[in-house]
Amino acid sequence: MFEHTKAFSGFSVDDIPSAKQFYGQLGIRVSEANGMLRLHIAGDRDILVYPKADHRPATYTILNFPVGDIDSAVAELDSRGISFETGEGIDDDGIMRQGGPLIAWFKDPAGNVLSVLQMD
Repeated sequence: MFEHTKAFSGFSVDDIPSAKQFYGQLGIRVSEANGMLRLHIAGDRDILVYPKADHRPATYTILNFPVGDIDSAVAELDSRGISFETGEGIDDDGIMRQGGPLIAWFKDPAGNVLSVLQMD
């Protein structure tokens, strides 16, 4: 039944205007209709971003952006005002360099976790 549908994913935020500004700041094409956003990402699979009054940030990474050079990606995002998570095992640039692919986590204004990760 679903093998030929163009399924898509979605997640909630507590403030659509802030989300629209943030995802645009990342360089993602964003459109708005009916009080919701669509993130137009590569692969022709839009992501729905919808408002939820009692939104609670996801406790997992909702979007992963593969990059060829994580150092350059982190530097570029930092220059756009994006702050990276800190903590054990994360270096001063915000990159986890141990135990798997190089990865750096950051949050959207609603507290949802995203990442850039280097794919070799």
